Amino acid sequence: MIYSTATLPVNVPGQAPLTREQLWQGLVHKARAPGLFFPPGECTDSRIVEEGTSHLVRQATILGDDITEIITFEAQQKVTFFQMKSPREGAIINELLEDEQGQLQLRFYAYLGLRGKVPHGPEEQAAQAWMDSDKGFKAAIASTLARIRALAAEGTR
Repeated sequence: MIYSTATLPVNVPGQAPLTREQLWQGLVHKARAPGLFFPPGECTDSRIVEEGTSHLVRQATILGDDITEIITFEAQQKVTFFQMKSPREGAIINELLEDEQGQLQLRFYAYLGLRGKVPHGPEEQAAQAWMDSDKGFKAAIASTLARIRALAAEGTR
């Protein structure tokens, strides 16, 4: 089983500040249109196949993998991506938090297994190391925040 987490402050000096509402709307947009949040060519297809008041089901091709996810929304708090059809099984969570000083934070965390791979085997260990590295969730949070800032500057939700 892979467990990884990273948390970054949302508003840092030198960057346009984001409100909780802007951050939330950006995360919802990310769930609906993931291609806008990945580098070019990494998300080649995405469509919503079902939608309810607090969830949606999305099919996408990301990094060459065809995936189906159930995405749930806890308003202004959390977006959870449940891997339904994917090389991974488990959940990836994007959570809005406040630190002890009341400053907005964005945390990504995941509980994942790799389908058809030995638990705690070399593939899971490599995935764990990558997620925990500066190229994993920290980079994903930073790029998500940068994209949300760009969308906010454009006036896009």
